Amino acid sequence: MDRCTCCARHGRLCIDNVPIFHDMDPEEKESIMNASVHRKYKKGESIFMAGDSFDSLFVVNSGSVKIYKISAMGREQILRILEPGGFMGELSMFSNTVMNNNAEALENSEICIINGRTVKELLLRKPEMAIKFLQSYTRRIEESEELIEQIGLRDVEQRIANYLLLEIDKNPDADKNKEITLTLPVSKKDLASLIGTSQETLSRKLSVFQEEGIIRLSGQRKIIVLDADALKLMK
Repeated sequence: MDRCTCCARHGRLCIDNVPIFHDMDPEEKESIMNASVHRKYKKGESIFMAGDSFDSLFVVNSGSVKIYKISAMGREQILRILEPGGFMGELSMFSNTVMNNNAEALENSEICIINGRTVKELLLRKPEMAIKFLQSYTRRIEESEELIEQIGLRDVEQRIANYLLLEIDKNPDADKNKEITLTLPVSKKDLASLIGTSQETLSRKLSVFQEEGIIRLSGQRKIIVLDADALKLMK
């Protein structure tokens, strides 16, 4: 692992991607990066596993990471996908417990691993940063509650429709009255895990959507939404 001063990309440090660190002055950022290390992970490589013990904050500098659990039956459930600026490991950092989730690189990724004591000292000195941290963690809780609702109360068609609509909303410039091309940020296998179904069921339901003229499939990751209103009716 290298010192995280190597994380700079085009004059930016990896913590520049994280909203809770935006208001820090350059000296404070430098002190955090000096207390950090930088690691590169290949696609499919484990970053940490449930039961591991760390006192660090993991920040995604590039690439993407899936956070997931494995059931007693061996089934994978993705909890969230982290992209540049996303962070993980905060629960273990504050509660002194072992990791309760797994993290794996979805593509070649670079991670900054920040010393937990440095982060905690900074939060004690800067209440406004602590509030931002809590706001970010609150959003995580809301996302977890939404995931529970999705899996427990909605059928597979509704979960797929909701996911596609959320992807559409990420592009505010998309004309909702025209065809909207979506490029899935994850494979269909990982998408199935994210919405709590099997890859076979997901493929079958997408084929039904296509037969009904709601979407058109293109390649492995492109979905052209032809009728967003139909998706809204399912939701």
